[in-house]
Amino acid sequence: KGLTKRFGGNVAVKSVDYSVQQGKINAIIGPNGAGKTTTMRIITCYLSPTSGTVKVEGKDNQTESMEVRRCIGYLPEQNPLYYDMNVLEYLEYTAQLQGVAKHSIPQRVRKMVDVCALDEMKHKDIGQLSKGYRQRVGLAAAMIHDPKILILDEPTSGLDPNQIIEIRNLIRELGKEKTVILSTHILSEVQATCSRVIIINRGKIVADGPIEELQRGLHGGERVQMEVEVPDGHSFDMVSVHLKAIPAIESVSLINENNGVKRLAIDTSGPVDIRRELFNMCVQKGWTLLELRRELTSLEDIFRQLTAE
Repeated sequence: KGLTKRFGGNVAVKSVDYSVQQGKINAIIGPNGAGKTTTMRIITCYLSPTSGTVKVEGKDNQTESMEVRRCIGYLPEQNPLYYDMNVLEYLEYTAQLQGVAKHSIPQRVRKMVDVCALDEMKHKDIGQLSKGYRQRVGLAAAMIHDPKILILDEPTSGLDPNQIIEIRNLIRELGKEKTVILSTHILSEVQATCSRVIIINRGKIVADGPIEELQRGLHGGERVQMEVEVPDGHSFDMVSVHLKAIPAIESVSLINENNGVKRLAIDTSGPVDIRRELFNMCVQKGWTLLELRRELTSLEDIFRQLTAE
């Protein structure tokens, strides 16, 4: 609440307010220098805020920072690994650092090796692993103490497409049990993984909500593309008049026309799904419906509109 961080004359984060529900995957996205990493570092007690408060599980992260750190698993953008240790040694070491009970360490290490699919690599030195497996080791280390909250800063940075899919699937599975906050520049990853998006620009939150809600909210209504074959003599104007008789339709425009097949863009006056009414209209008028789909504003378009200079 009211989170602000200044570095000299530069204000990196400006009065940021948001809360995160348990058991959700939340994305923080924004241009370079927008304040994403600074915000994450403050939440994890790595940096102190200039003003404002952060509470994790009801605990203040300034006055009860050790309790807050026990609740959080943190994977920073630069994954801090010891390359001369093998995977099992490193996970045992991080479990000790996190205060895991001595008798529970072997069990926690085995579980993390299983969850992060590290069994084939567990005896190898970390320096011998590919970047994808190093990210898996970093995730395993972040979860070794079974935290309720995971904070992941660019978890798929520098990975190839196959590795990205593997890490994405792992994060999706983790999101079923834990609260996840992640930062990334890969918007397709956000769309595939996250239930909520927070967009930060110049240190301020400029959008916050489920992706579909942001897509609808950008223009207030919905757009449906329809491809329909109509009998000879049915002009676009005639088809448009019939469609506009449906109350929620605000405008109908012709995208293209070929041999009696018309591709139309239909805009509604509010967030209403009109596909059923369009189908019924086609049946009533004897038109052949070839395609009907909702057209949502892409996350890339939303990002550009809200963060463009």
